[in-house]
Amino acid sequence: MSDIFELTSLSGIAASLLSIGDHRYMMDNNPGMKDQVIHLIGLLRSAMFPHVFGGVTGDDMGSAAFAVEYALRAAAQLLEQLLNTVQPEVSHAEQVRLFLQQLPEVKECLETDTQAAYDGDPAAMSTEEIMLAYPAFEAISIYRMAHILYGMKIPMLPRMMTEYAHQITGIDIHPGATIGRFFFIDHGTGVVIGETCTIGDHVKLYQGVTLGAKSFELDENGNPVKGIKRHPDIGSHVVIYAGATILGGNTRIGDHCTIGGNVWLTHSVEAGRTVLPAEERGTMIV
Repeated sequence: MSDIFELTSLSGIAASLLSIGDHRYMMDNNPGMKDQVIHLIGLLRSAMFPHVFGGVTGDDMGSAAFAVEYALRAAAQLLEQLLNTVQPEVSHAEQVRLFLQQLPEVKECLETDTQAAYDGDPAAMSTEEIMLAYPAFEAISIYRMAHILYGMKIPMLPRMMTEYAHQITGIDIHPGATIGRFFFIDHGTGVVIGETCTIGDHVKLYQGVTLGAKSFELDENGNPVKGIKRHPDIGSHVVIYAGATILGGNTRIGDHCTIGGNVWLTHSVEAGRTVLPAEERGTMIV
């Protein structure tokens, strides 16, 4: 180790590192922010499902109410702390209140998602199994919480939440996507759902499905144009099988459609149609 110190000056390297980049817009130091985001997710899940994630047993509603209120209070404090980190120039008490008020709606959506998983997978033995063992519930539950924050125009935090879900499940759902009720992703690994994608009710995806952008419009400087519609719209009661790719902001898949595995689509499909892969001919609509 002494030889290393003789060969180089650590203070010089430190100075060089600090001279690179623009530090004016960096957040105040907040060690462990990723861990705090993960802890927030756990607290919010405990509040919504205390008998599954919150350690509540039996049917004692008094104990359940105490546990939920404790989780909500801890989540509110942590969320305000995180918001103060990403937006230190404003007060966040009202945003925290508005977010917590929407948790019952998030739970209602997740109840339908869990039911869709139970109904759509013969291997599912219970709703508790789905919540504890299925990557789809992990990713979708985090997405639904992050989507609320995204709609409130909170920077960074919703992306950190969904990228954590991406990291542990392989399911990449942008928090800006709009997804209806009774949503299920079977198996899940490799699924990508883009920011401006919309999905109706009773939709089922299999592994490897991409709902993405066909291409990026560029400005006069050659940079991607932000804030435009780039991803497809999926109707209700649609099934999309493994490996299918559907691209483009003008692409719409109508209600009651079935999209076969490994299909590549950049055009819309009328309601009630089935799209199958066809050798050497792209896709076949029946």
